[in-house]
Amino acid sequence: MTYSVVKLNLPGGRGYDIRIGAGVNASLGEHIAALTPHRSVALIADSNVAPLYAADIAAGLESSGFAVAQFMFEAGEESKTISQAEELHAALSSFRFGRDSVVVALGGGVAGDLAGFVAATYMRGVPFVQVPTTLLSMIDSSVGGKNGVNVAGVKNLVGTFAQPIYVSADLDVLGTLPELEWRCGFAEMAKSAIIDSADFSAWLFDAAPALVAHEGDALREAVARTVAFKARVVVADERESSVRACLNYGHTLGHAIEAVADNPRVHHGIAVAEGMRFATTVAEDVLGTTPGFAEAQDQLLTVLGIEPMERRFDVDALVDKMVHDKKADGANVRFVLVKAPGDWELSTLEPDVVAGYVRKWMEAKER
Repeated sequence: MTYSVVKLNLPGGRGYDIRIGAGVNASLGEHIAALTPHRSVALIADSNVAPLYAADIAAGLESSGFAVAQFMFEAGEESKTISQAEELHAALSSFRFGRDSVVVALGGGVAGDLAGFVAATYMRGVPFVQVPTTLLSMIDSSVGGKNGVNVAGVKNLVGTFAQPIYVSADLDVLGTLPELEWRCGFAEMAKSAIIDSADFSAWLFDAAPALVAHEGDALREAVARTVAFKARVVVADERESSVRACLNYGHTLGHAIEAVADNPRVHHGIAVAEGMRFATTVAEDVLGTTPGFAEAQDQLLTVLGIEPMERRFDVDALVDKMVHDKKADGANVRFVLVKAPGDWELSTLEPDVVAGYVRKWMEAKER
């Protein structure tokens, strides 16, 4: 088995491995057993993922000496709520799980965020493991210890900073993903590459054809590079008081699009890609960008299969969501703006100014 291991080493001796490769879930029980003396596992997955992988994961854990109880919730962002977390807390209690238990979060970003939040808050915190099953969750939400639920229409408004003890990113599970989910992951890779450096951006552009073809070696390296970038950022700023804010590139407008879009909804990665394009138009005006940067970013997203959105949205609704985003600066809107790959800064803009930029962006779609 060929795999990569990214080590996330936090101050105070805290840290964990992120193991990346085809088939790495086969050794999941072995690795968890080496990390903790606890032998009771609560395996939490959603209704899409559980039928595909929960039985095999449970069997592997049991072969390593764990007693496993499985818990399932309805798939979808609508389940990432306080009430769903409370249901899972109650279920763990009914099975007499204590502090000597481990939660295993199996699934995409919703499952990872929700199960991580449940683990971090049940009995004031029990160890948990992330087993992501989407490309986006492998490179983003499963790494870094941000867990949470949505409240009052705001994504992740209530949550914790609690790190997993292990992450198992098995590339084999990606074979069941629809193409849209692949593109969502590629968008997050592009975001990371642009924030990180010109070298990573150029590598990703060159690797794009192999990634779009789902070639295993290229995929493993791309996931490892993206995870390593995020690990460096998390180690530098675990609780998002400074540089970790860079990970929100494209997310200010992206989260607003997700919040206002329904019938059909817009997936997270696609919304973030559109947020990146929008942020570049703002950066060109507010900061000045390196000549050709906007075009290069567009090309990178395009070769990864992510075209600009043609869909239009209500300007006031978008601005309202951005003003009420949990990362807003008082009554103003905070953006990560990029001058060139690896050169970014935070900018705070008044709502009226943001509305003007959003209006221009919408008008451009009509031409």
